[in-house]
Amino acid sequence: MRPWWISLLALAAGAALPLAFAPFSIAPLAILLPALLLALLPERRPRRALGLGYLFGLGCFGVGVSWVHISIHVFGGTPLVAAILVAALLVAFLALFPALAAWLTVWLAPLVGWPRYLLAAPAAWVLSEWLRGWLFTGFPWLLAGYTQLDTPLAGYAPVLGVHGVGLLLLVTAGALAAGIRSRRTGQRVLLLALVMGVWLGGSLLRHHDWTRAVGEPLEVSLVQGNIAQDRKWQETWQRATLARYLELSRREWSDPAREVDLVVWPETAIPAFYHQIEDGFLRQLRRESRQADSEFLTGIPVLDREQWAYYNAVMRVGAEDSFYFKRHLVPFGEYLPLRQWLGTLLQVMPLPVADFSSGGAQQPLLRVAGHPVGVSICYEIIFGTELLATLPEARLLVNVSNDAWFGDSLAPHQHLQMARMRALEAGRELLRATNTGISAVIDHRGRLRERGPQFEVAVVRASAQPREGATPYVQRGDLPVLLLVAGMLALGYAVRNGYKPEP
Repeated sequence: MRPWWISLLALAAGAALPLAFAPFSIAPLAILLPALLLALLPERRPRRALGLGYLFGLGCFGVGVSWVHISIHVFGGTPLVAAILVAALLVAFLALFPALAAWLTVWLAPLVGWPRYLLAAPAAWVLSEWLRGWLFTGFPWLLAGYTQLDTPLAGYAPVLGVHGVGLLLLVTAGALAAGIRSRRTGQRVLLLALVMGVWLGGSLLRHHDWTRAVGEPLEVSLVQGNIAQDRKWQETWQRATLARYLELSRREWSDPAREVDLVVWPETAIPAFYHQIEDGFLRQLRRESRQADSEFLTGIPVLDREQWAYYNAVMRVGAEDSFYFKRHLVPFGEYLPLRQWLGTLLQVMPLPVADFSSGGAQQPLLRVAGHPVGVSICYEIIFGTELLATLPEARLLVNVSNDAWFGDSLAPHQHLQMARMRALEAGRELLRATNTGISAVIDHRGRLRERGPQFEVAVVRASAQPREGATPYVQRGDLPVLLLVAGMLALGYAVRNGYKPEP
């Protein structure tokens, strides 16, 4: 094939990869498209591989995170041209990571063969995804492992986490590429046996419960107010917003067929600072929830007037209110990195006048009906290792979010998919309350038990079972996968000169 055809094919393969993620969830594409990229990589030309990997990344992130410009333009108020430019710069940056993976693959394994496909490529891919998850505060969106939530490979998630699922997925893709290139029937049989072993192991693990139920199930109601983002913070809408959420909750408390143990409102469902409504609306909320014998969690902004620090918080309403303060803030959304240098440069963007502050790393867990709860706010749910700080103490997971920022795009579906992976990794049920959807109850195996509609006023009702115990991933985090990746890279380098390709 001509070089420009190969380049175009790499770009197209990357652009098609988001179809493997929610809401499309065509999981086989996550094997076929990386295998196609591997088949396109040249021999002994790492720089050419770098370019092909970059084109693959441009296609993948150009389609997969196209929603970024919606947040910046529609809800941030930035001019469309500037919003598209910022989104393009983000895509251009994210594409560097697949480029790094392709370059490292060919540099470690210059010749086509099993060292490239089974060692260098899977390890390089996962290493690049792991780097993307923490470098410059991290953006672990569209990790390959998320595509396999409904396949046998999901069985490895409680053991190795999303990166471990991604590694085995890429081993499968590499085996496919190696099988196509190989001319030896025996080698193809061995590759098939390897893939079958990996997938059979995952299938067996999917039926194993790593955690156990404790106590009685809780009857929960997740309230979705569906307040439009452009109205959310308008003073004229504040009373209407509070009235809507309160009325929806009253219906839950007054339902004679059901005793509600827990009501959850989404991120910043209360569009006012805690101190502004502490003696008014919150006093009424305490009284009514206590009369209904129901626990209550809500998102609310908090201002520490002594240190003048702002927090994005979740509050447990009770005789003594308790809080969780968001730890992992969104750069350029909740705070401006390097404000002293970038403040004047980025005045074109409607960035926060005052940054939110990050909550402490060792915050006490909120308790609901006697059970400790691991709380995360919006963006935090995409960071698996950070959620480990609440485990194994937490018996239930709660995520509140305001996905109205994403509009009617791919992002809310992708966000929910990542929340499902967190429940599976932790072996805990997860309650997800959002402003405009998608609110859901997810079981400890990452399956959707109840799901609300998007862009509608709704209440998601379900029974949630608290659980205790620790999955292997909770105990060890990403360390086993990182060690495995390091070993595969080292082995690939060790055999690079001794490997002889097929004649």
